[in-house]
Amino acid sequence: MPPISTSAPGVRQAAFRFRCISCGDLSDTARQDFRCVQCSDLLEITYPRWKEASPDPVELKSTWRNRRLSHHAIDLSGVWRFRDLLPAIEIDEQAITLREGNTPLYELPQCARITGVPRLFAKHQGLNPTGSFKDAGMTVAATFARLAGFRWVACASTGNTSASMAAYAARGGMRSLVLVPEGKISWSKLSQALDYGAVTCQLRTDFDGCLRLLQEIVLRAPVYQLNSINPFRLEGQKTLALELLEQLDWQPPDHIIVPGGNLGNSSAIGKALLEMRDLSLISHLPKLSLIQAEGANALVRTLREAAGKRLISVQAETRATAIRIGNPASWKKAVHVLEATGGACEQVTEIEIAQAKAEIGAEGIGCEPASAVTLAGLKKLVKQGFVKQEESVVLVLTGSPLKDPDFTMDFHRGDLFKGTADEAASAKLNKLRRPPIILDATLDAVIQTLEQAEKVS
Repeated sequence: MPPISTSAPGVRQAAFRFRCISCGDLSDTARQDFRCVQCSDLLEITYPRWKEASPDPVELKSTWRNRRLSHHAIDLSGVWRFRDLLPAIEIDEQAITLREGNTPLYELPQCARITGVPRLFAKHQGLNPTGSFKDAGMTVAATFARLAGFRWVACASTGNTSASMAAYAARGGMRSLVLVPEGKISWSKLSQALDYGAVTCQLRTDFDGCLRLLQEIVLRAPVYQLNSINPFRLEGQKTLALELLEQLDWQPPDHIIVPGGNLGNSSAIGKALLEMRDLSLISHLPKLSLIQAEGANALVRTLREAAGKRLISVQAETRATAIRIGNPASWKKAVHVLEATGGACEQVTEIEIAQAKAEIGAEGIGCEPASAVTLAGLKKLVKQGFVKQEESVVLVLTGSPLKDPDFTMDFHRGDLFKGTADEAASAKLNKLRRPPIILDATLDAVIQTLEQAEKVS
């Protein structure tokens, strides 16, 4: 297959170009591995025309607001509604969409009391069609895969990417190949890929091993890669920030806190913030901070031990499977975003993740374990004085609580840390556990249980 090109059928000529994040080389085409032909680093998408004729920010905001009243399929997408800042397609009907985006921004009153930060919000990307933030990027990347003439798309995944890719491939009439690490993925996520018709391979390796193999496959077979190495993915995912700022009436919060896995999502959000500032859509940048699991802390170590100059890979191990990644592909992009916005990078323990997940669940919204690192990390950033009590904070929740029900059941039954080094320390979480209660089917038994629960509350 030929490389993806800005002049491919259905793609608006010269609307965007590929730029290397290291050497700055510009090109109209990209290889299937989305690496620079000069230095082999990652690519990003840039829009040369913005320098010649910058879009009017007032007109953009008005256009996006008016599209919310439209019943046109492309306008019903919370991603393509912002298509003025995305790679352009010739015909609206070419977009592969499942009405992704349009996710809510919640207040978190209970978590606000816990953290001492009254203006605390959650942008819940778990309410996308397949249950995670991946859909925002997949609608754009899958669209350009089809426009480039590919019949097959593929990804390496810890679960969410595979579910999203398989869904959008099916919707767009393409076939999908999924590479997942055997025994290291939630069955809930894997079942989605199976249901959407993916050819699913469980490999005897970790996520990083799956991704390395995929990089070889796309150079040998006519298969289009849909991991976050693909810059079209990040263009779609940056609309999270556009939608968030619109919901905040274009008044940036003081902080946005994001989970850190393969680091594509944080890179996308950061890119959007910088573009919004440059286009005068916002007056200043919020601080974008990244939180990782202690057992998958490659970026934390990269910053602390190598000053962000070289990646320090780790053997990732965490029950927050969505961020169980030890060799994050977009680490350079993430470092740039942290430096540009003045954000922080912190790590949290498994017990801190479990506690935060239960606290978010008690708000009535819930999230998958990886999302909960944001609240756990916020507590540390408040304690360190990096986040002030009077500041506003948005936590980005990346996945639905239904993505990993085994984690939730193990937590509430008291089995999550059984037999581990954290078993004794996890006793402090008992007050958050709500295990199911087995009773005789009598009125007295239920009433007595109700009365006991009332005393505890």
